[in-house]
Amino acid sequence: HLVAELRLDSQRHHQYFRMSAEQMDHLLSYIGPEIYRQSTNYRAAIEPKQRLAVALRFLASGDSLLSLSFAYRLGHATVQNSVHMVFAAIAKIMLPEFLPKPTEDTWREISLDFWERWNFPNCLGSGSLFFNYKKTFSVVLMALVDAQYRFRVIQVGDYGRTSDGGIYARSALGRGMEQQTLQVPSDAPLPGAARLGNIPFVIVGDAAFPLKTYLTRPYAQQNLTKEKRIFNYRLSRARMVVESAFGILASRWRIFYRRINLHPDKVDNVVVAACILHNYLLSPRDNQRLLDEQPRRMQGVRNMAGNRASQDALDLRDVFCQYFNSPEGSVVEWKKVTRCNSSGVNSA
Repeated sequence: HLVAELRLDSQRHHQYFRMSAEQMDHLLSYIGPEIYRQSTNYRAAIEPKQRLAVALRFLASGDSLLSLSFAYRLGHATVQNSVHMVFAAIAKIMLPEFLPKPTEDTWREISLDFWERWNFPNCLGSGSLFFNYKKTFSVVLMALVDAQYRFRVIQVGDYGRTSDGGIYARSALGRGMEQQTLQVPSDAPLPGAARLGNIPFVIVGDAAFPLKTYLTRPYAQQNLTKEKRIFNYRLSRARMVVESAFGILASRWRIFYRRINLHPDKVDNVVVAACILHNYLLSPRDNQRLLDEQPRRMQGVRNMAGNRASQDALDLRDVFCQYFNSPEGSVVEWKKVTRCNSSGVNSA
């Protein structure tokens, strides 16, 4: 039996399923009852442990359902059913614990963590959108990631007919921020700089994102001043957290580098389950190893900037820029940035 054989070799087990046998057992304790089926007089039901093994291998390898049916000596329909059942169970049972809706206190904790780890204050998370799965259909994963590479908000959708400018605006995150329904804390002073007044909490994004009073992005690269280069450097450092999270996700679950031959409705569950398992398995020890193993970067979405930024959004970015260049907000380690050449710091 393949699973039993792999349990005798912890390294091979981890390579094959992308988690330890203990982590797999713990995962089964969450979803086992949900994926259990009673045997009948006509057919013996697949054990939950076997169903989970098939689904995890599907994520870890990106192998087709047909090849998995040969590897596990199961019918194609049984493999397909097991995969869908496991991912639906993960989304149903584990989402409230491992991808809960952030509260006001959660946002404050994330913001403090971004300041302490990445020196960007009043930051709700690093946001990005990825990717077109091998161009089979335009499924986009929108994610907001905290300072420790954990997914905090995700949304999967088919935006194939949506203009780039409309992707963010149509998302639940975009609408929630715009309509102030996400329990974001009230404006607060930047650390040590009450003189600048109360400042909104923001998401950091790259140049593809629209500039908003709750979403900031780099200055355009043309004619950057020293001060703006420092702002771009600080923002890009905080923003790279989401790039790293996607790198860890894809390195663990190689399905993101393969063509996913499933109906679009089923793909959504695969992606949601992969993100939940990312949070479930996240550990500092594994993060760097997985980033080092990453075959290539995942594909980003094109420009979503859309409409011109409001004056308030432009002014807010300038306040952050002013802060990063002030005694209260500057960081000694990055003063070398002032000696950068006039080409500036990459903002993507």
